[in-house]
Amino acid sequence: MKKYLLSILCGILLLPGCNYLDMVPEKDIETIESLFEQRTKVELWWKGLYAELNNIFADFRVNTAYLGADEFVTCQALHNSTMYNLDGLKIADGLQMSQNPYGSIWYRMYVVIRNCNIFLENVDHTYNMSEEDRNWWKADVKAVKAYVYFELVRRYGPICLIPQNMPVDLPVKDYQLPRQHVDSCFKEIINLLDESMEYVPKHSQRISNYGHTFSLEAVYALKAKVLLYAASPLFNGNAFYSDFRNKNGELLFNSTYDRNKWLLAAEAADKAAEMCEEGGRALISGATGKKTDLLNKMADIENMSFSRFSNSEYLLEWKYPSPFYQFILPRLVGDDDNFDSQALGCLSPSMKMVEMYYTANGLPIDADITWSYSNRYKLASESSPVYEGVIPMNIDVVNLHLRREPRFYACIAGDRMYWQRGTNTVDKDYNFLVKAHKGEEPWGTQYDFIVSNSWQNINGYWLKKHLFSWFNTLGYANNLQGNETAAIIRLAEVYLMQAEAWNEYLDQPDSKVYDPLDKVRERAGILPVREAWGSYSNNPVKVTTKVGMRDIIHQEYSVEFAFEGHRYWDLRRWLTAHQTMNEKQYGWNVIGTTDQAFYNYETGPVVVYSSNKFIAPRDYLDPFDAEEILISGMVQNPGWGGK
Repeated sequence: MKKYLLSILCGILLLPGCNYLDMVPEKDIETIESLFEQRTKVELWWKGLYAELNNIFADFRVNTAYLGADEFVTCQALHNSTMYNLDGLKIADGLQMSQNPYGSIWYRMYVVIRNCNIFLENVDHTYNMSEEDRNWWKADVKAVKAYVYFELVRRYGPICLIPQNMPVDLPVKDYQLPRQHVDSCFKEIINLLDESMEYVPKHSQRISNYGHTFSLEAVYALKAKVLLYAASPLFNGNAFYSDFRNKNGELLFNSTYDRNKWLLAAEAADKAAEMCEEGGRALISGATGKKTDLLNKMADIENMSFSRFSNSEYLLEWKYPSPFYQFILPRLVGDDDNFDSQALGCLSPSMKMVEMYYTANGLPIDADITWSYSNRYKLASESSPVYEGVIPMNIDVVNLHLRREPRFYACIAGDRMYWQRGTNTVDKDYNFLVKAHKGEEPWGTQYDFIVSNSWQNINGYWLKKHLFSWFNTLGYANNLQGNETAAIIRLAEVYLMQAEAWNEYLDQPDSKVYDPLDKVRERAGILPVREAWGSYSNNPVKVTTKVGMRDIIHQEYSVEFAFEGHRYWDLRRWLTAHQTMNEKQYGWNVIGTTDQAFYNYETGPVVVYSSNKFIAPRDYLDPFDAEEILISGMVQNPGWGGK
């Protein structure tokens, strides 16, 4: 462990964004003490903390949560690629390992923790700094440290807590810190957030240069999220880890379920929602510039998924550090106006997610009595003006694409669906009709079979979410601004945390559950949950029970936060990943040249991928690097070998 801590010390000066090595130190020696004398250098240190978080958690390629669940399918070429090395895909395939683990953040996050501690221990000595700013920056760094601890805990479970840095000249045995009980870890995170609340400013009190930092609303939202995780089945009464112990025999998990943890989470979520609404944070809604109500609702959802530190519902956001869009942008070969050589177009929304979205009534497709679930793979046509500009009128379209909710049409593109690329005018129709059959340029594959060495879309779907700024009337190249941000926490999550936590705490759901859930549904353009289930479902009483509402809320999470890196964590904290992550992935027959062939003669989708794998309890927690276990003396996570 001493070797690792010494490496961390060396790594301090190498944090992205710090540029300390470019400074000219006084008398050729830059010490921590001299560096922290000047505000400008201290601010660089502070920005360096965020730079490292930004480079991991907002990066579609690095953050394994984006691709490590069951939301995407892709071609073998991307799975095998050494150019892109998408670790999330390997985790989804059950290929995680304790020798050089995929997506490991352990070492990098303890560099950040050590740098947070150095900041907190030295910023009081900065001489040209107001007391107001000093208190704010210290409070913000405590929130950063809390966030880092949270990211470690949800990956690894019990971790080592470092309240202050250790001297570098201690005996090796003194660096061999034990892992703390998981409840102690959550308690320390909450303590740090509580300490930060006194001085972190509200969103409206910050100037734009600090849009990447924590606002007070974000601190309250993160506190609610931490308590929600502490109450969730992975960490609350998890029988998988009932005998998980440190080497000294100390238990690291409680095997007894504590219902009161849900109350703490519910009250924290209520407070977070109150703070957000007082601070003017709001769900984006009310678009009016489109021709139909459906198109306006779709515009709200598109606007929700886009920000440059400008979105009213983004509570914490960091800039995308790399061009994730290249994996999901359609590769429109043969279309000179819209072809981009960087676009791979081979990372597709899975059929599971296509079917996850609701019907127009706001119900699962197998629960709506007005929607023919048994005929979902058969061809039909649309004639209602409600869907003008969304679905072409009076031609064959698969039922699965008809009479769905606005989020479906705003986020998913499939065969015989329009991709809206602007507001139509008298002279110009900007609707781009997706024609996905083989040979139908520019969407359809040009291959006669599924290949393993090319960027091929293998299931006939494309993701529209996240592409609002890149794929519109101006074409690709004109829109690559490079300033777009990823939502780390947004307001809709606060509302769903309220609904989930109160549902789990109460004996029977009431307005504390329904009202916040309905705020999310209203913006989505669907009916309130009780009206939808009571009037149009095949199980009207489901909405009245705790178990029924649990299922409804879980699906709402999966729909609202689809493709945002949430489902990966939700399946784990709910302890349902082993039930869902081993299912085969389906899609359409993309080498079919006719409707009948493409839709497998209306018998249902075909298997397009089956290598995904999740082993319980092993895969619920990430492994530590085997070398770290040997050096540190820590106990390894269950199922990964070692002691």
